[in-house]
Amino acid sequence: MGRGQKELIIVSPSNVYASPRVIPLLILGFASGLPLALTSGTLQAWATVSNVSLQNIGFLTLVGTAYTLKFLWAPLVDRYAPPILGRRRGWILICQVLLALAIAAMGFFSPSTELAWLAVLAVVVAFLSATQDIAFDAYSTDVLHDSERAAGAAVKVMGYRIAMIVSGGLALVLAGTWLGWRYTYVLMGMFMLLCTLATLLAPEPEVAAKAPRTLALAVVEPLSEFFSRRGAVLILLLIVLYKLGDAFAGALSTTFLIRGAGFSPEEVGMVNKIFGLIATIGGALAGGSIMARLGLYRSLMIFGILQAVSNFGYWVLAVTPPHIYSMGLVVAFENICGGLGTAAFVALLMALCKQEFSATQFALLSALSAVGRTYLAGPFTPPLVESLGWPAFFVATVFIGAPGLLLLWWKRAEIHSLDSSGEETAVQS
Repeated sequence: MGRGQKELIIVSPSNVYASPRVIPLLILGFASGLPLALTSGTLQAWATVSNVSLQNIGFLTLVGTAYTLKFLWAPLVDRYAPPILGRRRGWILICQVLLALAIAAMGFFSPSTELAWLAVLAVVVAFLSATQDIAFDAYSTDVLHDSERAAGAAVKVMGYRIAMIVSGGLALVLAGTWLGWRYTYVLMGMFMLLCTLATLLAPEPEVAAKAPRTLALAVVEPLSEFFSRRGAVLILLLIVLYKLGDAFAGALSTTFLIRGAGFSPEEVGMVNKIFGLIATIGGALAGGSIMARLGLYRSLMIFGILQAVSNFGYWVLAVTPPHIYSMGLVVAFENICGGLGTAAFVALLMALCKQEFSATQFALLSALSAVGRTYLAGPFTPPLVESLGWPAFFVATVFIGAPGLLLLWWKRAEIHSLDSSGEETAVQS
């Protein structure tokens, strides 16, 4: 049974965040975001102060490969159900318990003398974390009603961002001033263990879809089902293009603010960390409420236009003298618009997944959504800046977002059907 076969239930915009299906996603989102910094930025900081060579620190960046390859074992999560808590929460609980143990264990190894063992543990943590993400994304896709998707996406983003602060900035302060590295990692493991309470209390999806009959079907059927939908290729292209202008504008935003606009690293760090984080969370939460009123298509279109227009703020910074308040306004506005767009975009990914295969399909769609950021914005932003200059570049990013909006308008009937269809999940054209 697919997503569209659920009964269409309208939740009041004012009550959408009070839904018992939405509330647990805050803590589950926190659990999803907690391990990332502990195996990347925080771990690199620990290795740096332990006088590990730059080459070995660079090697540690490979630890996060599991996050980009998680679609490879997502079919296993679709096919097999643990003996407790159902097909989704069972996997989440198992991963959280093992993550708590593995994160705490990392604290008992020193980067200066036992880097290899520490790296192995970090790889284990990244693998378990990516697996938890697979199950969590599938759970949130399965459990939320149609009108709760954007709110659920917003709450997930909020929990994830809070966890990044805790395992990033707070962990560095605790390790350097209070607890030391060992007990900081032990504390982070305890935080993860506490998250299991949310997993235990979270509700099961109202409609329990049957798992694929075999592992082979779990690998093949998610793809064959999706591509059997008419217009599927254009929907995939929409996923790549929708946030492409935003990706180009953000690829070198920190470099621009320091080199192009003339702000100090301290000013940029303060504004990006404080205003940027608050604005992103606020935008995502607002997006959840607004989308409950507007529906999926209108939210994607309005938020997409705002995403594109917000890039003009960087053009203003590029052609005016540096002022901390102007940077704060631009960064806040751009992050609010980005948060709005992210809430609607994640809701779109949820709507496109069929419940039997939601783990595999969401993992594949989310990996596809990173193509623009990783393989287009990353490599092509520097030469564009060098040839156009900063002001013209940011004007260009507005137009880079236009093809995604045009394709969204072209496929508006299909996007509308994801909101209104009570019988089919397939994309029709």
